[in-house]
Order: sequence, then structure tokens, then C-alpha cells
Amino acid sequence: MKEFKVLAPTAILGYGFPEKSFNEALEKNPDLIAVDAGSVDPGPYYLGSGKSFTDRNAVKRDLEYILKGAKAKKIPVSIGSAGGSGAKSHLDWTVEIIEEIMMENNLNFKVVIINSQFDKDFLLQNFNKITPLFPTPPLTEEDLLQSTNIVGQMGIEPFIKAFQMGADVVVAGRAYDPAVFAALPIMKGYDPALALHMGKILECASIAATPGSGRDCMLGTLGEDYFILEPFGNRKCTTDSVAAHSLYEKSNPYILPGPGGVLDLTETTYEQYDERRVKVKGSKFIPSEKYTIKLEGAKLIGKRTISIAGVRDPIMINQIDEILKDVKAQVDDNFKGKDFDYNIHFHIYGKNGVMGNLEPLNLLAHELGIIIDVVAKDKVVADTICSFVRSTLLHFGYPNRKATAGNLAFPYSPSDIYVGDVYSFSIHHLLEDIDPVEIFTISYLEDYQRG
Repeated sequence: MKEFKVLAPTAILGYGFPEKSFNEALEKNPDLIAVDAGSVDPGPYYLGSGKSFTDRNAVKRDLEYILKGAKAKKIPVSIGSAGGSGAKSHLDWTVEIIEEIMMENNLNFKVVIINSQFDKDFLLQNFNKITPLFPTPPLTEEDLLQSTNIVGQMGIEPFIKAFQMGADVVVAGRAYDPAVFAALPIMKGYDPALALHMGKILECASIAATPGSGRDCMLGTLGEDYFILEPFGNRKCTTDSVAAHSLYEKSNPYILPGPGGVLDLTETTYEQYDERRVKVKGSKFIPSEKYTIKLEGAKLIGKRTISIAGVRDPIMINQIDEILKDVKAQVDDNFKGKDFDYNIHFHIYGKNGVMGNLEPLNLLAHELGIIIDVVAKDKVVADTICSFVRSTLLHFGYPNRKATAGNLAFPYSPSDIYVGDVYSFSIHHLLEDIDPVEIFTISYLEDYQRG
């Protein structure tokens, strides 16, 4: 069986890659250039608002290299989770960039687009097929209706359909990360388990190499019962660096659920093929009885205003928890007669700003960074409460305080920063027992409906 080569230029479209690495990878004559363009990691704002967390100029730069290289070498291109979160607005945004590049560089491609955004009426009609992902509670109709954008994480099947339609370039909304890389080789008869496992690693490009980087190329070579990973630049793959990637974003490093089944790595082996490459064998795929995809949705919950400040007084640092508790109580007391709906949260960096209550260490820092984070139903209340929290904490009198000057150091003026809309994940559920192709809208570029 002829080997099938997949080039992953970067971990996320817009994160970049060295031109030298990309050109070296093209000389290996890959059979597919595939790239994951998004992630749920940056939080609900981008899905809810329909905006991309990647910069347009950076995405266009990456795509221009990819599309020009693909045209020169006659290599198909596969893009998943377009625009960051894969909603319809993200898909439109990415398609617009591709059209711009095609026009400016006189490129012609047969582009097939897969829309992964779901209509709320469709989901309401299939409400009994939606089940929660632990620890998410069961979905309510209210949360569904309040969600601004709802996407489904497609598997390999819509990509296969797009390639069967003759696509040179496939642009998809929200997608299971490995599907972008695995669909075409699976369509051509390669082992689904190996293709999906290779895709799971390639979606992060050279993060699985050492030194790891999301902005450098990785080539995956798929054989009959193995795949080989090869990074570029000054990087190399080791058995440790590749095997360790199975820990990435997974609660179980051996069992990796996805659309249509489970990737089983319990018998997977990793072999140092040469100084820079690793060979992987033994992965298995277990199909599920019912085809299931993950739904993601976000809803608007309010407006945010923050203030960033520093604390240097060791006396204040020693009792910071009590001080902040008292400050919050004073603010609540001051506005108890008002019909204000707000939430105050303090992020204390240098103490537990990263892990919060899960922080296992209790070390005394010589300084703390405090972010006053206020979320309210409207901007006026968010601004009011943040201002009052900041001024109360600035002049708060705590036991053994030595001076009457302000307690806080502010790096910015104005000290209060209005951030804007705040979204919360409202849907993190499974849609079960569905057709993996029919639920998605697949169309040629010339037939694609924007908006």
C-alpha cells in the first residue's frame, strides 16, 4: 500500500509557521495539506459573539502560503473549525479571506463548504436526542433558545462527502480536530484508527515534537499498519514527546471518544524510527452503536468592567482574603437599596489567580496582582460597581495598617476598563443517533449562502 502523507503547517490557522519549514515540507510531496483553524479553549465569547480569536491578517498570511503551495503541487486542502469556533459567521469570514486570496493571486479551486451551525427549531425537534456531557446538567429549552450560536462537532463523513464532490479545498465549520486530517486517507482505504490517531497529533502540528511549538510544520506519513511523524526546523520527535501528546486535552490517555466511536490506544506502540522521526502502531477504533456528535453553544449573560491593581504591603497581603471579603460586603451594603444585578470576582495573581480554590500551595508572595472583575446585566451597573469596589479597596482600613495612602498601585489610567459583552457556555451536550452527513449543509462555493 502506497504511503499517504499529510502536512500540518500550524497548530491553528493564523498561528503562523516558518516559510523555510513549509517549503521543506512541500518538497516531501504531501498528499494533503490539512489545518485545524479553531478551538473551544479561548472560551465562550468567540462562539457567542461570532468573532474570531485569530487575527485576519495572520490567517490570510497562512492561507496564502497554503493555497499557493497547494496549487503549485496540486495538493488538496482541508480546513476545520473555520474562524476559530466554526459558527456560520466564522465560516463566512474564512470563505471571504479565501476568495480574496484566490482573486489576488489568480488561483482557481473547486471549494466545498460545510456549515456546522444548527437551527434551533431542528434541535427542538430532536430535543430527546440531546444528552449532557459530564458534569454538564441536562439541557433546558431556555438555554437552547438563549444561545446565540450552536454548532455541532462534525466527524470525517462530511469531509469525505466534500472530497467525493471533487473538492480541491474543503472549508468546514466546527469539526472534530482529527477529522480534518483523517477523512481523505480513510476515504482512500487507510486504517481509520491510525488515520484518526495521526490526526489527533497533527492537529497541534509540532507541539508533539521537541522543542515543541504550535507554529511549525509536522508531516504525518500513513502506511498500512503504521504512521510516522516528522517535524521540521531544529525539532525532532521522540517516543516520549509523541506518547505524551495522548495526555493532551484528555481525561483518559488510552480512550479518546469522538464522533462515531472511540479511539483505543491501550495497545499502541511508539518506536524511535530515526533521530527525528517516530513510528506509531497498534491503535484501534471502536465504532459506537449510535452515531453521536458534540454540540457547543454560548449565550450572552451580561457586560464586564475590570480594574487591574497591585499590592505590595506584606501586612495587607497576609490578610488579603479577609480584606476582599469585607470590601465586597461594604459594596453590597452600599447598593442594597438598588435593583442592581451584578457579580464581583477577585483574581489574585501571586496567590491563587490561576487555579483558584484548586491551588495546592499556600506561599506568601511579596506582591500580589488583583483583577477586580465585575459582570452585570448592563454597562452602567458594571462600571458603577467596579468603580466602587476599586475605590473601597484603595482606601480600605485593615488591622495594623501603617499608612493612610492608597493600598493599590494601578498600572493604567484610566484604572477601570470596560471589556464588553460576556458570554457563558450554555450547551456542552451530545446529539445522539443522527446521520453524520445529512445534518450538515454541504455546498460548492458558487452556491454558498452567506449570512
